Amino acid sequence: MLNFELYNPTNLVFGKGQIEKLPTLVPQGAKILLAYGGGSIFKNGIHEQIINNLKGFEIVEFSGIEPNPHFETLMKAVAIIKEQKIDFILAVGGGSVIDGVKFISAAVNFEGNPIDILQKRLLIKENAVPFGTVLTLPATGSEMNSGAVVTIEATQEKLAFGGSALFPKFSICDPTVIESLPKRQLQNGVVDAYTHVMEQYLTYPHEGYLQDRIAEGILQTLIEIGPKVVENPKDYALASNFMWSCTMALNGLIQKGVPSDWATHMIGHELTALYGIDHARTLAIIAPSLYKVMFETKKAKLAQYGKRIFNLEGTEDEIANEAINKTVEFFHKMGMQTKLSEYTEDYNKTADFIVNRFEERGWKGLGERQNITLDKVKSIVEMSY
Repeated sequence: MLNFELYNPTNLVFGKGQIEKLPTLVPQGAKILLAYGGGSIFKNGIHEQIINNLKGFEIVEFSGIEPNPHFETLMKAVAIIKEQKIDFILAVGGGSVIDGVKFISAAVNFEGNPIDILQKRLLIKENAVPFGTVLTLPATGSEMNSGAVVTIEATQEKLAFGGSALFPKFSICDPTVIESLPKRQLQNGVVDAYTHVMEQYLTYPHEGYLQDRIAEGILQTLIEIGPKVVENPKDYALASNFMWSCTMALNGLIQKGVPSDWATHMIGHELTALYGIDHARTLAIIAPSLYKVMFETKKAKLAQYGKRIFNLEGTEDEIANEAINKTVEFFHKMGMQTKLSEYTEDYNKTADFIVNRFEERGWKGLGERQNITLDKVKSIVEMSY
């Protein structure tokens, strides 16, 4: 097992009615920026609950954080915090709102041009504005980690950043919030969490036996409950296991002491930046092709995955190949298309564009062995057409 450090200071407050604990979680006397997205929190009553529970606090509201939050939008919030001397941020939403708030938190006291946080992938270890979250859409695990992804609209770039100062102080996770979510968002959440696990699991055999078993447990849970929770979001057993699986998929636990990949995400981010395709759906497009192109280096782990998750039998090659097929079947069952051509007709030059962009950034070797070279990236994207 590889050496590791495990640090996760987020106070996760999970279950029905936990929003009532807000006044004890937010620092007394704090001036709060209440940040959210397109207004669904008004329809589902969460906005009203938050305002009622934060009586006595001074609140400034900031709305309009997009799916795949835009740097340009977030900088408006940074200006408000500086101007109004706000000292705490409350993110109410899914991964996009929480990721956006992580950037806002980092940018307020940043010395220099905040765009460098994204373009230079800086680690933010201090001077961030403290924030908490109320999760309304399970998917990204952003409520219990220190990473985020933000889009620069001007350059059509979707870039990741993070750092130990960007853990939420607390996250309230009430599974009943999913009752009002559209099916598409629930489908996205399941596939996003599933792929988060795969990025940390589907590498090569190693000695992190417990990490593998925990990862497999999350995958099996998502396969079991995924299709059901989309149809029955009011079922609390399904909703709570869905929300907890999404958090566990990316709170850092299964990544410790083992190799991880993340190439599917890095390529998928470009499809979102270029075509506006939902994040989870870009992962469903790219992942199967990546497993095929990198088959020889991932074969042993694909076979383990096939045996343990799908109970497959046969030779190592047969099991590994069928495991990819079973993964595609699951994505289809979750309402995903798995080809780029199913989302856009203008896909012919996509591979060249992504390769050029990666080359400009110096990203010449991705994956757990840094062996996903630019020619492999090109093959993966072209196979995804």
